[in-house]
Order: sequence, then structure tokens, then C-alpha cells
Amino acid sequence: MSNSTIDTAVLGEKILRVIKTIYDPEIPVDIYELGLIYDVFVNEDLEVKILMTLTTPNCPVAETLPLEVEEKVKSINEVKDAIVEITFDPPWSQDLMSEEAKLELGML
Repeated sequence: MSNSTIDTAVLGEKILRVIKTIYDPEIPVDIYELGLIYDVFVNEDLEVKILMTLTTPNCPVAETLPLEVEEKVKSINEVKDAIVEITFDPPWSQDLMSEEAKLELGML
């Protein structure tokens, strides 16, 4: 394996670490633990596509949160480009939250 080859699994981990620094402004839990990130795809050209949702379609950060995710993921050196696609299928529910998030919010 040449040095120019980047391990997409390692890059995926890096992307998740960055995503975990982004918080829903109304909830003291990061968007990953909240279950807002449905999928992260990295292709061979190191372009990232993130499939995410919001807690509600009229979420106050509907405009800014996806942009923040794109900007932060693009700031990773190895990432050539990042795009966030918002979906409401399936709609977000509290079942998607991690145990950690539920604990943090006193739901357990």
C-alpha cells in the first residue's frame, strides 16, 4: 500500500470525531449521539457525503447546522469535498439517540 493511499476507515473515524464536536444548540448532546447522522460515505476521490436529519423539519438550525457539518468536515486535510444531504426519511425519533445521549438528558 503506497503512502498516497488513505485508509477510508481511518478517515471515517476522523470525520466522526469532527462530527461529535457539533452540538444541537437546544440539546447539550452532539449530533452524532443524538442520532442525527444516518450515514457517512467516503468515495475514492475522498469526497464525503453525509446523510443526516434534523430533530424537526422546522428546526431553528435547519439552515446553519448542515453548513457547519460541511465546513468542519471540509477542514479535515484529507477530505477533498463534503456535502450534507438532509433527509426526513426515516423521521428522527428519540429511539435513534445513543444510550449516552439519553443518559445525558435524563431519559434513562
